[in-house]
Amino acid sequence: MTDYYKIPSPCYVLESEKLIQNLELIDSVQKRAGITIILALKGFAMFSAFPIVKKYLQGTTASSLFEARLGREEFGGELHLYSPVYQDNEFQELIKEATHISFNSLRQWQQFKEQTIFAQISPGLRINPEYSPVEQEIYNPSSPLSRLGIRAEILGDQLPEGIEGLHCHNLCESNSQALARTLEQIEMLFGHHLPHIKWLNLGGGHLITSKSYDIEHLIQVITSFKARYPHLDIYMEPGSAVAWQTGLLRATVLDLIETSGPMIAMLDVSFTAHMPDCLEMPYKPRIRGARDPKEKEPTYRMGGLTCLAGDFMGMGDYYFETPLQIGDTIL
Repeated sequence: MTDYYKIPSPCYVLESEKLIQNLELIDSVQKRAGITIILALKGFAMFSAFPIVKKYLQGTTASSLFEARLGREEFGGELHLYSPVYQDNEFQELIKEATHISFNSLRQWQQFKEQTIFAQISPGLRINPEYSPVEQEIYNPSSPLSRLGIRAEILGDQLPEGIEGLHCHNLCESNSQALARTLEQIEMLFGHHLPHIKWLNLGGGHLITSKSYDIEHLIQVITSFKARYPHLDIYMEPGSAVAWQTGLLRATVLDLIETSGPMIAMLDVSFTAHMPDCLEMPYKPRIRGARDPKEKEPTYRMGGLTCLAGDFMGMGDYYFETPLQIGDTIL
């Protein structure tokens, strides 16, 4: 049993047993479905846990120069690259030891084609399936004005010479039904290209380790798709699913500020820095020992230590059975 009160504050705390449980489930999926699952570093980059993770996953996917270095130096295995736009002054360093790279536009492929081929990296294009279940516009990569991925009418009837794969990322903490719909869209819009490529990367956003995720449906969907395109190597690159429900953020109450509404508990963390999804999704994290307040109960709102006026934890307040004191631990 972890004694969280002996751990320095602030601190991310990961429980390795829970991480292993997630990885064992993910590993069983990739083996049963006959696919390769790699780690999306933008979703989980705690390299102290990589010795555990790389026992189950065969590589990483990176979206920036330093993510690529992290994957190359600390993880090993396959290294997939995708960025909305590559910079000329970083490209040679970026592609060191990479195995696959996806380009966001036909123009960028032409710009970096010779360097990519010379480095013997398998090149692909990111496509826009014109479907996403994501409701929050900030996270929706398939909106009509999206800058992410190539639409079917732009790509045309024939792939550029040298392209070996297609990359699609349109999900975010999504279920197997969303994956099935995505594959339907890919076949409808890009199906004529599938016989001419070697690999298809279905991106991230697959919340495989959620208790509500239908694993059997996922296996069925992928197996059926592979039966139609047996020559394709299928990749998935979940990030959140790897570390889903495996840990917490430990914080400490530094001050208590009275307002005309809830009491503000000032913590030694910043939500815009340490838990940005609280503000961007938004969502309300659970706090151990707290619950949603009932009418007329004393409430607390968790505040961060930056100067950002909206640096609060989530979109809601909390009730504690015992009133908070300066120095209390928040988990």
